[in-house]
Amino acid sequence: MPLKAAFVYVAPLTDAGWVRQHEDGRLAVEAAFKDSGKVRTSYVENVPEGADAERVIRDLAQQGNKLIFTPSFGYMEPTLRVAAEFPDVKFESITGYKTAPNVAAANARYYEGRYLAGVAAGRLATQAGYVAGFPIPEVLQGINAFTLGMRSVNPQATVRVLFISEWFNPPKEREAALSLLNQGAQVLAFHTGSPAVMTAAQERGALAVAYHSDMRKIAPDAQIVAVTHQWGEYYTRRVQAVLDGTWKSGTVWGGVKDGMIRVEGFGPKVPPQVREEVLARQRDIAAGRLHPFHAVAEVRDNEGHVVIARGQTLSDAQILSMNWLVDGVPTRLPK
Repeated sequence: MPLKAAFVYVAPLTDAGWVRQHEDGRLAVEAAFKDSGKVRTSYVENVPEGADAERVIRDLAQQGNKLIFTPSFGYMEPTLRVAAEFPDVKFESITGYKTAPNVAAANARYYEGRYLAGVAAGRLATQAGYVAGFPIPEVLQGINAFTLGMRSVNPQATVRVLFISEWFNPPKEREAALSLLNQGAQVLAFHTGSPAVMTAAQERGALAVAYHSDMRKIAPDAQIVAVTHQWGEYYTRRVQAVLDGTWKSGTVWGGVKDGMIRVEGFGPKVPPQVREEVLARQRDIAAGRLHPFHAVAEVRDNEGHVVIARGQTLSDAQILSMNWLVDGVPTRLPK
């Protein structure tokens, strides 16, 4: 009997974006085990976080799936509840942080790619706009790293943020992008699930940073760089561990060094020297020579408090509990 592995997607499967990268990960699993016949995968798309997610995850467990990947932050609690009912099923909570004997958690250090994208953006623009879903630590890490990257090469750079309180709502994402452009943004970034921000930038002749996927097909002129997520190796490794009987619960937080995050897809408006600068910094991050949250000079939040003392580097615990926006972001955190 082949191992049945299932994936739950929080939004519709499209050509680019958050779900696309996880689908590419699933396809990598299919390719890795195609000849052996040891694994069969499936997916369910467009499953809202909350009660619907719990029902779908439970159905997949009841259908005989022995490994279930749940890649969305709001799937964490539903995954834990279902896992308690099915102790013989393994679960991978992607972007979650809670574990159980049969629930592992994994995430990527997206902020590393955000910092690098900020360097590219800062070389080309001074005012940026950022469309974001929710003010959770993962999102704040990205906004802050992007701003620090911009200001490392352009100290006058500012990043205005609009939180839309949804992960995937293309019309709302587009509306927020156009609003930021109307407020003077020259380059856009985003932490939402569709390519709507890229489309808006392309239409308006602005610049933009792609997220999740390389989006040059959608925004060939607007894209300056893409921060891409690479899940195939991790997913394949976890499937193999189930087959081998070596799967264990635990937490993984991988970044550039681990091949889970990279910047690529430089657009035509990026000069060669900027591309080389960004790639050199990516190599520095991989080698441990550069950390986005290391303070050469003290770093303050946008309310004037010192959040990283001079010469200090934030610990993982501090990064994971981030609840501030850095100086250079005029937006206030929602209460």
